[in-house]
Amino acid sequence: MRIVQLIDSLEAGGAERMAVNYANALSESIAFSGLVATRKEGELKKQIDKKVSYLFLDKKTRLDIKAVLKLRKYINNNQVQIIQAHSSSFFLAVLVKLTLPKVKIIWHDHYGNRINESRKKHYILFLCSFCFSACFAVNPELEKWILKKLRITKVFFIPNFTLGDSSVSNKTYLNGETNKRIICLANLKKPKNHITILKAFNNTKLNHFSWSLHLVGKIYHDDYFYQLKYFIDENNLKESIFFYDSIQDVSFALSQANISVLASRYEGFPVSLLEYGHAGLAVISTNVGFCTSLIKDGYNGLLFNPEDSEALKEHFLKLAFDEDLQKDLGTNLKTEVLKQYSSCEIMKELIIKYNYIINE
Repeated sequence: MRIVQLIDSLEAGGAERMAVNYANALSESIAFSGLVATRKEGELKKQIDKKVSYLFLDKKTRLDIKAVLKLRKYINNNQVQIIQAHSSSFFLAVLVKLTLPKVKIIWHDHYGNRINESRKKHYILFLCSFCFSACFAVNPELEKWILKKLRITKVFFIPNFTLGDSSVSNKTYLNGETNKRIICLANLKKPKNHITILKAFNNTKLNHFSWSLHLVGKIYHDDYFYQLKYFIDENNLKESIFFYDSIQDVSFALSQANISVLASRYEGFPVSLLEYGHAGLAVISTNVGFCTSLIKDGYNGLLFNPEDSEALKEHFLKLAFDEDLQKDLGTNLKTEVLKQYSSCEIMKELIIKYNYIINE
C-alpha cells in the first residue's frame, strides 16, 4: 500500500497536525508513506518521522504548473496509489489526477463550520468531488454534509487521534504557580474565541488566588491578537495571563497545567481535546462539533456554550477549588482517549478502508 498525505502548510493547526500524524502512523504499517506540503512549511516539519518520504512543493499560485508537475513526478516515481488530500489541498490533487487517472483521491475534511455553509459557497469543491474516490470526515455532521452536498457516495467518519511528541525536547516552561495553571491550546484566530476565556477568567478573580492562564498557539500579530492584549492590559492581567506562540513540546507544556479549556465557536474534531485527555487534564470544552460526543458533561469534562462566559466562569471556579474533581475528570477522559482514539485502533479501521478504496 502506497499513500501520500497532501496538506497546504505545516504550521501548527488541527488539520496540519493530523496530516503529520497520518503519515507517521502509516509509515509503521504500509510499504510507502509520504507527506507533501504544498504552500508553506512550518513547525510541524520537525515532527515528521524519518521513515516518511517528505516533499515541499513551494506552490505560489492556485494554478502553479511547476508545483503540479513536481507532485506528478513524485506520485509517479513512488508509485503512489492514494493521495489523501487534507482540507483545501484537494484542488492540487485533482489537477494531478487529470494526468494520472489511476491515482485515487481521498478528500479529508476537518472544517467544522462547513455544515453551516451552502454548496454554492463550495462550488469548486463540488466540481472536484467528481474526481474523489472517497471522503473522510472528522465528525458525523460533516459526513452528512458531504453526502448531501457533494457528488460522492463513499464517505466515512474517521475520528482524529494523537501520537504525542515524545521525540521533541522539552523547552516550554509555563509561568505562574505550580498546581494553579489553566491552559488553552489553540491558534490565535477569531473562531477560537479566546476573548470569552479572558472575560470568564477575569470575572472569577482567580488571579487573586495565584491562578494563571496560559494561551498556547500561533500568534498572527493581527487585530485579533491586539484586542486580546488590550483586554489583558485594561484589566491588569499581565501578571496572570501569558502567551507562548507555537510550540513543539505540547505534551510537556500540558504536563505543567491542571485545567484545560477550549472555547471555539465551531470545531470539527479538535485534536487539542485528545491532547488534553492524553495529558490527564481536567477539561472545560465548548459544546460544538464532535466535542459533545467526546466530552460527557460532568463525567470526563465540563461543557458550555461558547457565547456564555458566565457558564465558563462557573466551571473555572468549580474546578479551581476541587482537586478531586480535577483528577476524576482528567482520569476519565484519559481512559476514554487511550481506549477509543489511539492510533493503533484508528489505523486498524483505516487499513480496511484504504484496501477497499484501492481494490474498488
